[in-house]
Parts: sequence; C-alpha cells; structure tokens
Amino acid sequence: MTLTTTTHLNFRGDARAALEHYRDVFGGELAVVTHGDAGAAEDPAAADQVLWGQVLSDDGFHVMAFDVPASRPWDAGTDAFYVSVRSASGDEITARWERLAAPEAGATVVVPLGPSPWAPLYGMVCDRFGVTWVLDVAVPYGG
Repeated sequence: MTLTTTTHLNFRGDARAALEHYRDVFGGELAVVTHGDAGAAEDPAAADQVLWGQVLSDDGFHVMAFDVPASRPWDAGTDAFYVSVRSASGDEITARWERLAAPEAGATVVVPLGPSPWAPLYGMVCDRFGVTWVLDVAVPYGG
C-alpha cells in the first residue's frame, strides 16, 4: 500500500473561497462536501460551510480544507492546519493510528478512529508536539 500526506487547512467560513483561489492558482479539480451535504450541520446557518474540500491537480498539487464548526475553538494561528494521512487500506491506517494515538506516545485523541459519513475509517489525533493528524481510508469522491 501507499500512504500520502496532504496539507489540510482549517478555516472559519472561508474554506470554499480559499479552495477556489488555490484552484485558480494551481489548476486542478475542486471537490466540496458541505456540512449540510453530510447531515453534519450543527447550526442550519452553517450548512453551506465546507466539511471537506480539496483541490487536486494532474501535476501533483493537493490541498484539503474545511470550515471548523462554531462549537469548536479555532484560531488561525493555533489550529490552522492538519496533516492528512490517507490510504486505501484500513489495516494500514489502523496501524499508523495505533502508533500515533498510543497512550505512551502522549497524544490526545480528538475524534476516535471509526466509521464516518465520508469514510470507512476516520480519526483525528493531536500528537505531543501539537500537530493534529487526520487519518482516513480514502474513497472515491462521487459528487
């Protein structure tokens, strides 16, 4: 299996505009799933905000982004990005998760590894260095 890492940027309401800008700069395809699309809008006013989005170009440029819900603390200087680790293999993601989230590693689990509306496995963990990692099984985007 092959792992990939992707910069995952976090915004408060500006993810779509940022992704459109990066698409204009770097080219590629834009894909966006809103909180409303996934049935994950905590506030109806935020239904059109980005739950997951990406720009992916043929030359290898790849960036992901989302709008942090208002119920979660967010500061552009302290929660500006995640490192996203994706694989087609659940076993590969689980093995990396177990290492990153192990109690002896000093990490804090933000979202436990498990099924999500958009992936068979998804989890978020902040390591002892303050880096937030998002691990998931990549599935084709269908719409």
